Amino acid sequence: MVGEPRIRIKGGKPLFGEVAISGAKNAVLPILAASLMSTGQCQIKGVPRLTDVQMMNEVLSTLGAQVSWEGESLIVDASAAEIREVSADLMRRMRASNLVLGPMLSRFGKVRLSHPGGCSIGSRPMDLHLKGLQKMGARYQERHGFFEVEAERLQGTEIHLDFPSVGATENLMMAASLAEGTTIIRNAAKEPEIVDLQNFLNAMGARVRGAGLDIIRIDGVNRLGGCVHHLIPDRIEAGTFMVAATITGGDVTLTNVIPEHLEPVTAKLRETGARVIEEDDRIRVIAPRRCQAVDIKTLPYPGFPTDMQAQMMALMAVSEGTSVISETIFENRFKHVDELRRMGANIRLEGRVCIVKGVPSLSGAVVECTDLRAGAALVLAGLAAENGTTVEKIFHVDRGYDQLVEKLSGLGARITREEG
Repeated sequence: MVGEPRIRIKGGKPLFGEVAISGAKNAVLPILAASLMSTGQCQIKGVPRLTDVQMMNEVLSTLGAQVSWEGESLIVDASAAEIREVSADLMRRMRASNLVLGPMLSRFGKVRLSHPGGCSIGSRPMDLHLKGLQKMGARYQERHGFFEVEAERLQGTEIHLDFPSVGATENLMMAASLAEGTTIIRNAAKEPEIVDLQNFLNAMGARVRGAGLDIIRIDGVNRLGGCVHHLIPDRIEAGTFMVAATITGGDVTLTNVIPEHLEPVTAKLRETGARVIEEDDRIRVIAPRRCQAVDIKTLPYPGFPTDMQAQMMALMAVSEGTSVISETIFENRFKHVDELRRMGANIRLEGRVCIVKGVPSLSGAVVECTDLRAGAALVLAGLAAENGTTVEKIFHVDRGYDQLVEKLSGLGARITREEG
């Protein structure tokens, strides 16, 4: 579209070489929110330059925190932060903006926020966050599109989540860190980003343990100070590059990865016939001549990540045989199906299940990103397609991938970005 950035790809070229994976988007956003609780200065190392990070920085600045870049580090000083209202427009632009709820409530005793936005991939209600905070003594009301939440001081309690929600687990962990007494979260999310948040909170002086398991215990403290923390690598960016190597018939080595975080993706790629070689903080992916179809069902961690479903669908579209892809996390996360069909994919959608019959090759087309991971899938499809592909509305991709075009180009992809 005129005036909007787009990516142009001339596909059919295998990817070869080495690529460094950036810090984790889904780790840095809650960590930035948690920095609001610190009375000192926090240095967060290895931060990716993403639009979601920039928007979270704007949220923190709106609340009176000082945020600055030093190379690949973010320096956050929230000692002068105060109760202010974050604009509805800023909240609507990013789902993760809701992560300031727990930190603001625990530090200031009250918060007023509008409904958060982000990718329209399905319903991600706030009820688990609010029910947990209520159990800790918070009072809230919802009116005119805003949440108004108050508590003199949150009280430790036991909380059982109906679903292992990542956002709710993170918000409640942060809120409980400055609560009075002990909080136990049962059926907690187990994602690696939860563990990274625990490590950051503890570096500030919190007393959190159990992250990565389904029961997390938080002993509240009176204050949190500054710290230095290095982000974990982004497992979804890593998974995307693993699929990029496979879908193009290439041979790519990823550096700055934690192989254990990628086990569900690695297992599925090995099923397709790809060779995946793991060493310390590196993973090498060697593609077969043509992949075999595999079935995929998204599940909470350590199951197959919903954030990798679209990318794997692109791979299945050119694999030998028929695959069944089931989405159990978000009900609207199949918007990329129509765009892949434009490129010649044979996909039948039945509710939350897709039947993908592999075709020998895809054809280049003009396609449109509908959300972050759908955009990544379309770029991958373009890399494997015959002729040229244009991917429009790539601002979605910029939310979660740091220098995607440059990194793919460094592996030999014929890919360029146009700013409109």
